Amino acid sequence: EDESEEEPKLKYERLSNGMTEILQKDAASCMTVHEKFLALGTHYGKVYLLDVQGNITQKFDVSPVKINQISLDESGEHMGVCSEDGKVQVFGLYSAEEFHETFDCPIKIVAVHPHFVRSHFKQFVTGGKKLLLYERGWMNRWKPSVLHEGEGNIRNVKWRGHLIAWANNMGVKILDMISKQRITNVPRDDISLRPDMYPCSLCWKDNLTLIIGWGNSVKICSVKERHASEMRDLPNRYVEIVFQFDTEFYISGLAPICDQLVILSYVKEISEKTEVECCARPRLDIVQPLPESCEEISSDALTVRGFQENECRDYHLEYSEGESLFYIISPRDVVVAKERDQDDHIDWLLEKKKYEEALMAAEISQKTIKKHKILDIGLAYINHLVEKGEYDLAARKCQKILGKNTELWEFEVYKFKEIGQLKAISRYLPRRDPVLKPLIYEMVLHEFLESDYEGFATLIKEWPGDLYNNTIIVQAVVDHLKKDPQNRTLLQTLAELYTYDQRYGRALEIYLTLRHKDVFQLIHKHNLFSSIRDKIVLLMDFDSEKAVDMLLDNEDKISIDRVVEELENRPELQHVYLHKLFKRDHHKGQRYHEKQISLYAEYDRPNLLPFLRDSTHCPLEKALEICQQRNFVEETVYLLSRMGNSRSALKMIMEELQDVDKAIEFAKEQDDGELWEDLILYSIDKPPFITGLLNNIGTHVDPILLIHRIKEGMEIPNLRDSLVKILQDYNLQILLREGCKKILVADSLSLLKKMHRTQMKGVLVDEENFCESCLSPILPSDASKSFNVVVFHCRHMFHKECLPVPNTVSSVQFCNICSAKHRGPGSAILEMKK
Repeated sequence: EDESEEEPKLKYERLSNGMTEILQKDAASCMTVHEKFLALGTHYGKVYLLDVQGNITQKFDVSPVKINQISLDESGEHMGVCSEDGKVQVFGLYSAEEFHETFDCPIKIVAVHPHFVRSHFKQFVTGGKKLLLYERGWMNRWKPSVLHEGEGNIRNVKWRGHLIAWANNMGVKILDMISKQRITNVPRDDISLRPDMYPCSLCWKDNLTLIIGWGNSVKICSVKERHASEMRDLPNRYVEIVFQFDTEFYISGLAPICDQLVILSYVKEISEKTEVECCARPRLDIVQPLPESCEEISSDALTVRGFQENECRDYHLEYSEGESLFYIISPRDVVVAKERDQDDHIDWLLEKKKYEEALMAAEISQKTIKKHKILDIGLAYINHLVEKGEYDLAARKCQKILGKNTELWEFEVYKFKEIGQLKAISRYLPRRDPVLKPLIYEMVLHEFLESDYEGFATLIKEWPGDLYNNTIIVQAVVDHLKKDPQNRTLLQTLAELYTYDQRYGRALEIYLTLRHKDVFQLIHKHNLFSSIRDKIVLLMDFDSEKAVDMLLDNEDKISIDRVVEELENRPELQHVYLHKLFKRDHHKGQRYHEKQISLYAEYDRPNLLPFLRDSTHCPLEKALEICQQRNFVEETVYLLSRMGNSRSALKMIMEELQDVDKAIEFAKEQDDGELWEDLILYSIDKPPFITGLLNNIGTHVDPILLIHRIKEGMEIPNLRDSLVKILQDYNLQILLREGCKKILVADSLSLLKKMHRTQMKGVLVDEENFCESCLSPILPSDASKSFNVVVFHCRHMFHKECLPVPNTVSSVQFCNICSAKHRGPGSAILEMKK
């Protein structure tokens, strides 16, 4: 076959077994294919029935000369045979019925009715110089009738349904057996070719589609019903040629395959040695018909026995519709062509080393393939990649191909070790379900430890610690550290190995030495607080923020006193710890507040004043002493004011800070008249201070007190602006007072009107109300009787006679209940009489 990159559509094999024995002594002249068996005619007049594997099941001695044609009905129960000596036989393979006839000329063709098994279809045709139809009639006699004659020998007949197609020297005719009318004549294109050497090939694709191949011309004809309006004297059917094209070679046989055609071609070529035209290997092509051309899908040259001596008429193409089997018949050989299945497709892919596609095809069709196994294809693919040097890809494919097969995994690992590529497969080794032997993982780790510390560290991080013997790997790392004690990668990896082995103390020592970021995670994860009691300074030196947070979060495990004691020699760290403790809770570290004053003064002056303000436990005298020693003015001022010595504090602001705004702010906070007096006395000879006072004290102290004390002739900067501001502030105050007064008057009037409206409203009095004095119903049971009721604004109700006599001085009457409860007097709003 052609070794092209394009995959063939068909596969070929010789029909052997009994067929081989027959063709060694005889030569094939014709063959007919049924879905159950094959019928072979030979040059020596024998007819053999064979199974599809080529084994002989029956043999018939029909004639001493060449068998020209064998015809079978669709059931495969009746056979028609004709031979070169003019004999025609039609008989049942499984019954006794038989017809014999001998003609005075060679009979090239016989065709039995497709439904010959049925009694009313006992018909067959023969073709010699005439096309004769035999029908069994009365008394089981066969009656012949001439269907056609006069155009030379009839060399091919194909019967399908109710249509018979035959070819003679002039062309192809089709006969409708229902109407017994000939409905078409397709003339022969190339009349120069001898019809006996280049016979016509006929093939029915279905009951209405005929394929004609003659010479190098192909026609596909469709039988159609004629419209009733076009009938007149014409047959009720006609034929339309739907496809017509020429081929490069001479056609020996045709067969349909789906919507395509299989063409068996006879080929002649010029010999390179003798330059004489000779017979070449026949070709089997699959083409896609187009209206006036065709597209070649595949083309195969077939090596059949004796092809050098064969002519075009020596080849035949028969096919089995049910299984898409195509039989190429030549005198010395019978070749079977089959459509390639998925196994064949995979075979071709493997042959072309397209392993990836083969593996994909096998996975898609794993339920239908019979010859191949996905695992075998995968292993072949891995070997191919290794041979090409694509080790990483080969290792990656192991994951998918080897799956959970531990034996195959281990075999592949050793294979990679032999070629020095353990590193390539290390990334893809299974770590869970399945797990390989520990030796495999240890072997890979040792390989990395010898040449790649970083890679070794990565594997230790990625692999679970139970995959290998931890003790062996730890010892190997320790041995390497003896050669390179300061190697950070090895030290860090050793710490991880200790962690896997639950030797957390050793791991912690290494992490602290390396100042590794995972040290806090390790402590939290494995609760190693007992191991860090004497390592608090190391932790603080490494990361004071994280260390303090961790210590404060786990105060129940490492006490505050323990931490402060450990940090005694490192006051700066002690301050960081106590400061965060104070921020979290002002009261927890109260016993250390005195110590913190010195620590803040030494290491964190900005936070000293906030600490003094927020702490309720620090000794003020000690704090004042420290602040005075260090001349911390702001802190000293705060402490003096907190201790009640406001005048000293104000004096310090004026003398030390010389900040009039701060002094004024301080005086405002204290709101003490004596402080304002001291402030005025201190500022009276300092023009800038006077300006500040004039600008700020107007809302707290009468500015006149300050202005009267200013000495005449003293120059005060921006005095005019200050006076203007005082006047503006005074004017603003007056406006505010007037505005408030207007609002108050408007509100009073509005409320008075609202009260008046409310008091003017009526009050419902019904049977459910009671007198607050006698507790009897306020209304009498007899509505005709007279009554007198008093209702107050407070909604208390009395019988007139139940109320005490009003004071003679004032006629205004008040509710006894509300007056007694000091809720204010309630005047009677309604007096009801009847």
